[in-house]
Amino acid sequence: MWLAQFVSNIGGWMQTVGAQWLMLSLTTSAVPVALIQTAASVPVLLFAVPAGAVGDLVDRRRFLLIAQTFMLLAALALGAFALAGVVTPFLLLALIFALGAGQAWTSPTWQTLQPELVPASERPQAIALGSVNQNLARAVGPAIGGLLIAASSVGSVFLINAASFLAVIAVIARWRGGERPSSAIAPEHVGEAIRAGARYVAGSPALRVVLLRATLFVFFASSIWALLPLTATKRLHLSSGGYGLLLGCVGIGAVAGAAVLPRLRDRMTPGALLTAASLAVGGLALVLAYVRVTVLVGVALALGGTAWILALSTLNSIYQSSLPAWVKARGMGFYLIVFQGGNALGSAAMGLTAQQAGLSATLLAAAIGLALGPLVGLRFRFRTIAPEELQPAGEWPAPAYDADETPNGPVMVSVEYRPRPGLEKSFLTALYDTRWSRRRTGASSWRVWRDSAEPDRFVEQFVVGSWQEHLRQHERVSARDQERLNRIRALTDPERPPVVTHWVAPRIATGSEPADADPAQA
Repeated sequence: MWLAQFVSNIGGWMQTVGAQWLMLSLTTSAVPVALIQTAASVPVLLFAVPAGAVGDLVDRRRFLLIAQTFMLLAALALGAFALAGVVTPFLLLALIFALGAGQAWTSPTWQTLQPELVPASERPQAIALGSVNQNLARAVGPAIGGLLIAASSVGSVFLINAASFLAVIAVIARWRGGERPSSAIAPEHVGEAIRAGARYVAGSPALRVVLLRATLFVFFASSIWALLPLTATKRLHLSSGGYGLLLGCVGIGAVAGAAVLPRLRDRMTPGALLTAASLAVGGLALVLAYVRVTVLVGVALALGGTAWILALSTLNSIYQSSLPAWVKARGMGFYLIVFQGGNALGSAAMGLTAQQAGLSATLLAAAIGLALGPLVGLRFRFRTIAPEELQPAGEWPAPAYDADETPNGPVMVSVEYRPRPGLEKSFLTALYDTRWSRRRTGASSWRVWRDSAEPDRFVEQFVVGSWQEHLRQHERVSARDQERLNRIRALTDPERPPVVTHWVAPRIATGSEPADADPAQA
């Protein structure tokens, strides 16, 4: 799978060079050139979350085969139109958008798939290898693409990219995995799955910190890749082959970064790694803004490539390591929205800024943003979660209900507690810590109440969308969640254990009235 992805990524980088170079032949405006990256990234904003939800629900093998076949057809169309000489800026952006859409439907499932093939202790390295794959292809693909454009045509580069999808399709077709484990609970609908994923991400402070810091990094770092074609042609006066070699320098640096990553991870915290990477990429932006010597720019791009792989691997590995198995693909969908969406918006914003203020001023602004971004880490620090803490806590007993009436509509769960005398403050602190656990696993609202007549009586109340969703909530309780609940139980009075009650909406037969209905309102 890694090798097939590598072949496809090489084709993708060849296509990137070809698309940017073709757009430069169609127009000299900075905006359409920068929009190439935007067109490839915007589909993530539209499709990544639904794609992740589908990836968590269906047979992943069939799902990936359909998505890769769609991308193959889009790449074939782009190559055919380019060879026929009928490509316009709008048509080029539309087909790049189509390929980006296929990638958006593939990425959440694909990124979570390969780490599952190794033991849990090796998953951070497997996640890092996924980023290495992309950047190793960056070392080869752009150079090959630039040379092929110079030797033949842009259309042939697009057709070679189409052929690269066959490697991925062949490997997926031979893979005998991807089936989802069976469950006695009815499967989620896509809409329910999306809402469950959104609740989990919103209810996880660890994930929110990663998303915030990824946004700040990629928004400004995107200026380098969006404006590099203009820097190569207008400042360094390079041909397509020279531009490809510049991108190759980035890839070479990324490979070097992958080689030193395990050693740096042992010696530096994730926050320190991201800070160092952000400052290094900011330095690269300054070099591109003011240096006119091609060799020096190439060296700076190699160092920037090293920093880029350090940042991507740090953010991606922390994020994936904080997701349990049931929500991995849809959770990655939100990460891709933030990362690729920030890339798209940053590319468009920097392109428009360069059009008005010039390349140097735009890259200087990006360097300042990359230098100031790590300051956020002083307030929002990364939180690491051990893999065993995300494992299911075990089978919880199914809640009881009247066998003659299947619950319909939302479910309100109340848990009555009587804390030990003198431990009320510690009890409330522990109880409030569980609000994120309840929300992550399915609660749409959560409150704590205190009895005004009996101050030592507390009620925790949360609402779940349906009875089936509450049954799934039982399955989703992790060892980490269970530890918090055990802490609460240890603070309660053993002679008066917690009492759990499930409340459902009463059913009223059509045409009938409640027994206590007011005749005047009938």
